[in-house]
Amino acid sequence: METGSPDNTGTAGDERVGDERVEGEPGWTGLPPGLLKMRRLLLVVWLGLLTIGLALLLGLLVGAGWAAFALVPLALMAWGWVMLGRNWRSWRYAERADDLLISRGVLWREETVVPYGRMQLVEVTSGPVERHFGLASVQLHTAAAATDATIPGLDPAEAERLRDRLTELGEARSAGL
Repeated sequence: METGSPDNTGTAGDERVGDERVEGEPGWTGLPPGLLKMRRLLLVVWLGLLTIGLALLLGLLVGAGWAAFALVPLALMAWGWVMLGRNWRSWRYAERADDLLISRGVLWREETVVPYGRMQLVEVTSGPVERHFGLASVQLHTAAAATDATIPGLDPAEAERLRDRLTELGEARSAGL
């Protein structure tokens, strides 16, 4: 059963499903729409260039009739557009009292639980394309490499707030070990 849309926000301990709050469920936060916009623009640029290049190459080397095969990347672009939207909606995270939950995936749902006391490093990264779109990613490092987690496409202010909060909670939890 799906527990609400990824753009639901709330406090830890409850979640909005429609207009109802469900006690005991985490308050999920979805990713901002800027990430979807960036990914779709990259899809259009790369597959658009591939379509043009393939059409020119086939048209010049084989014949104009074969240039119709350049429509294959356009079909991939339409399919990718829909899949990027579904993938973007599947990403969400929730801050709970003792850990951070990260949920993602459309066909294969994956939920990562990172206890605050196990965090060793929390970093905010932003590449040139992400900076152009005003986005940043938060990466969590733990002692076990398999439990490293990333939250992509956050607003830089939210990424820094999350980094500071997770670092503070991590230090408080690990001090008790």
